This record gives sequence, structure tokens and C-alpha cells, in this order.
Amino acid sequence: MDFIRIILSVIIPPLGVFLEVGFGKHFWLNILLTLLGYIPGLVHAVYIVARK
Repeated sequence: MDFIRIILSVIIPPLGVFLEVGFGKHFWLNILLTLLGYIPGLVHAVYIVARK
């Protein structure tokens, strides 16, 4: 299941974070990072999904 979340994180970073943690602070932080630039949102999303 983590592989699917990582793939979704690469395509749409907030979606991968949402599937991992729900509507928590990391989700909203990832929305902000993705709006500021795709790469920061992508790095944050992959980190959140892969840390478990």
C-alpha cells in the first residue's frame, strides 16, 4: 500500500499526504508547500509517506 501512496504523492502530493494522515497539520502544510512550488510539496509528501 505504501507504494501506491508514494505514486499518488508524486502525481498529486496533497492526496498522498491525505491518505496517510487525513486532514491534519501535515496535510495543510503540504497544500501550502505545493502552492508555493511543486517540488517542496513533493518532497514533503514523500517524506510523510515513507517515514512509517
